[in-house]
Amino acid sequence: MALAWRPLTAAAAVIAYVLMSRQTVWSFSGFIRTFCGLWLSGLFLWVAWTILLYPKLFSPLRHLPSPSGGSFWNGHFAEIAAKPTGIPMREWINTIPNNGLIRYTGMFNQERIMPTSPKALADVLVTRSYDFEKPSQVRNSIGRILGIGVLLAEGDQHKVQRRNLMPAFAFRHIKDLYPVFWQKSREAIQAMTKDVNDGVNKLAAAQNGVEGVETLIPKGWASFEVSDWASRATLDIIGVAGLGRDFGAIHNPDNELSSRYRVLFRPSKQARILGILGLFIPTWITNRIPVKRNDDIALAARTIRAVCSDLIQEKRGKLARKEPTDVDILSVAIESGSFSDSELIDQLMTFLAAGHETTASAMTWAIYMLCLHPEVQSRLRQEIRENLPSMDSDSSTVSSLDIDHLPYLNAVCNETLRYYAPVPLTVREPMVDTVVMGEHVPKGTRVIICPWAINYSTELWGADAAVFNPERWLAKDEHGNNKNKAASASNYAFLTFLHGPRSCIGQAFSKAEFACLLAAWIGRFEFELAVKREYDEKNMLIKGGITARPAKGLHVHARVVEGW
Repeated sequence: MALAWRPLTAAAAVIAYVLMSRQTVWSFSGFIRTFCGLWLSGLFLWVAWTILLYPKLFSPLRHLPSPSGGSFWNGHFAEIAAKPTGIPMREWINTIPNNGLIRYTGMFNQERIMPTSPKALADVLVTRSYDFEKPSQVRNSIGRILGIGVLLAEGDQHKVQRRNLMPAFAFRHIKDLYPVFWQKSREAIQAMTKDVNDGVNKLAAAQNGVEGVETLIPKGWASFEVSDWASRATLDIIGVAGLGRDFGAIHNPDNELSSRYRVLFRPSKQARILGILGLFIPTWITNRIPVKRNDDIALAARTIRAVCSDLIQEKRGKLARKEPTDVDILSVAIESGSFSDSELIDQLMTFLAAGHETTASAMTWAIYMLCLHPEVQSRLRQEIRENLPSMDSDSSTVSSLDIDHLPYLNAVCNETLRYYAPVPLTVREPMVDTVVMGEHVPKGTRVIICPWAINYSTELWGADAAVFNPERWLAKDEHGNNKNKAASASNYAFLTFLHGPRSCIGQAFSKAEFACLLAAWIGRFEFELAVKREYDEKNMLIKGGITARPAKGLHVHARVVEGW
């Protein structure tokens, strides 16, 4: 929408000039008056066409099924703004009869279409993948945090980047990182154990002679905030396994890098306002508005880029000295010789932000769901303790086979990633007129790819789609095939990592890291919700943004389960 100002202004200026040139006496003030009149008239006509006439009477998509209600001017924007990201789409996919596409409108009746069937998703994500790109507002906005790496690159640039990075993310390389994941998980567990024990001791001291305190936190338990610990642990893991640098966030919560990311991913009213302004004003303007949010992003970007630059120079120095090759992803990328230093910095910014924030979100939701389902937590703990080495042993390590041969652990991880995909939705925009499910989709139409909707589809997952049930990943038929309807019907039913050329390149890395971390946490601790009413699923406040997390963090009670 922001780009409409340019042709409108240019057309008004040209027409005003032609009209004034026909006058016997040229007048600059007359030109300005004519220009302003034409510009305002053009604006009125453009607004009437864009907001009312086109979406309601002329759009080729207007016949598609849509949610009921909505504002005359702003479509379904009020509902979308009032609920967490992805929740309205999750409701619509199971309540609006459709053949693969749902249409809705946002602020000022801007059209959106949401693919809901495997065929529609295949058209967008695979068959015509490079017809669709992330909108420029999205790339310019989050590119300041993520860099223009493989996640945000488009077209031929993306093809080249992905091809050159694939060896670093191949499973034959990822399997060598499992011991690294486990070692950092052990380090996190040891720090968390100390924190929990200190909390237990402080509570015991406070309870001494104070009647009634024990009703707040049970004896032997301590208060524990999941999101912060998850973010610190995953930042250290991506640091060591991805970049070959231990950031020390586990032992230092005030670590500069950790602090910067904490600010970046914190819910912010300014961030929401800037996001709305970006719909109408070019992002190069909104990015320069002198507000705290922009200052925070600029400072964080400088800090992160400096860290990445230091890492690259350090790795290149080791390579020049012909020292032993590290197993981290950065070393593999440098050895490929396919990236300049500036390109590597963009890739590292992507790995750091996306790599640790998404897994931290998955960990947070996993602990939440295991608190809601203590029987699942107990069964998972039993499987872990029976099959994995004790965390207290200095020689404790695991291989990819050790983790892959724990069916219930992998079922819980998969079900968590289905139920609460870390990224609720992503946006695409066709760069040319194209076709989805036989429907003409005009250039510039926003296409909403929503894992939170697809992963909840009763059409794909059955009547119990809204039920957290790890068993769905274990049930087999008489031929040994998965009986889960979604698994047998289409792999597009599980959309957490997307599909096709733009699927998550770090999927294997993320799933391995998640499984190791969750095994370590559940093997050592028992968790229960601190305030059950506040954390009931119906009352849970979810933070919107790039990833989804509980808006107020996840506060639980934790106790150390001895003997492992």
